[in-house]
Amino acid sequence: MPDIDIPPVASDAAPAAPMLPRMANRFRGYLPVVVDVETGGFDCHRHALLEIAVVPLDIDADGRIVRGATTSAHVIPAPGTVVDPKSLEITGIILDHPFRFAQLERPALETVFAPVREACKRHGCQRAILVGHNAHFDLNFVNAAVARSGHKRNPFHPFSVFDTVTLGGVAYGQTVLARAVQAAGFEWNSDEAHSAVYDAERTADLFCRIVNAWPYPWPSSG
Repeated sequence: MPDIDIPPVASDAAPAAPMLPRMANRFRGYLPVVVDVETGGFDCHRHALLEIAVVPLDIDADGRIVRGATTSAHVIPAPGTVVDPKSLEITGIILDHPFRFAQLERPALETVFAPVREACKRHGCQRAILVGHNAHFDLNFVNAAVARSGHKRNPFHPFSVFDTVTLGGVAYGQTVLARAVQAAGFEWNSDEAHSAVYDAERTADLFCRIVNAWPYPWPSSG
């Protein structure tokens, strides 16, 4: 019997939509959230948490990691903690400033944790992972404040981090935040530095720039 070419059956079905990149697939189910804290010293168990800012990261349709909305809180020093006056010289924080609007430690934590939990849910991520410059410094102060205040809904992984000191050193040969940010092509304003919001947003810019320069094999839609 001779071979017979059978034409394909035409279909009115629309082609499958391309699979959009998902944050949950990019970092093994974790949502990177940039955190910066300003404190009353270097000892997380002895010195007070004074300010905290968080920047949950987002993802666009092309799979690029982008900066999300920033949330911050000023914190009233917790009972039993101390503030080294030298730390205030560096941060410029005026503890009794009438427009500081500081909160007690537990509600301050909830102010910044709530949008992180919402972002985890929106992206289908199981947990947040802290991104920071010298990240374990920030994580240690967060964990100490959580333990002190008895907060039960900490969204962050208890010990894993992404550290832009390491990433900046690998990508640009710079480990100081200001120099790494500038090497990445961003401006740095020394007058705004040592504010939790400013440092967190510049750290987020740095992290996104480095991650987006690294090729990632997004799965195809099949």
